[in-house]
Amino acid sequence: MTDEKAILAAKRRMMEAIRNDIRDTAGWTGLDHFSDRVMQAMETVPRHAFIEGIEPFYAYANRPAPIGHSQTISQPYMVALMTELLDLKTSDRVLEIGTGCGYQTAILAEIAAQVFSIEVIADLAAAARDRLDRLGYDQKVHVRHGDGFDGWPDQAPFDAIIVTAAPREIPEQLVHQLRVGGRLVIPLGRPRDTQMLYRIIRLENGKFNETGILPVAFVPMLPQNNDT
Repeated sequence: MTDEKAILAAKRRMMEAIRNDIRDTAGWTGLDHFSDRVMQAMETVPRHAFIEGIEPFYAYANRPAPIGHSQTISQPYMVALMTELLDLKTSDRVLEIGTGCGYQTAILAEIAAQVFSIEVIADLAAAARDRLDRLGYDQKVHVRHGDGFDGWPDQAPFDAIIVTAAPREIPEQLVHQLRVGGRLVIPLGRPRDTQMLYRIIRLENGKFNETGILPVAFVPMLPQNNDT
């Protein structure tokens, strides 16, 4: 089997694994399927371009993988779920906290109009920016090294915000950078304790609607002064 055929076969297995996980977690999430636009984005983005040091077809396993600096690329199902919960439109402007290798960023860019992504680790930010540029996302994606707790205030408000590492509580700066009706998808909790994925919607009265989705396990969200 050629590398291209092996990658295509691995991608098909990944998509089937995502569909199986959607069914298995429907009791938690209330979702028995994901939108066509999310599933199409998962099929389109070449996951193997974001993970170095392994055979390309291994990149499509439905599990997290290390990307260096004690960080991981999320399980494909979790990437798809968090994207689905954002309920993105093609005109939306999205803030991503935790660029990592840029894979989730690319998935968002397949759907949304603009993605603004912040990475606390300088080397990861630089590598992700170069990778996303090479893959043709340079017109839609803006990556910078910085503190995700601060958000990106000069580009706010955002239609959606996604956080790909777990703070212990909701960062106040982030919720106030959501427009009314905007959605925040974020894992909360301490490392090695039970964490919960939340979907938070900003309401017109200045309040927020918080919904717990399902238990998860994410690396901790770090402030910039802990950059390594």
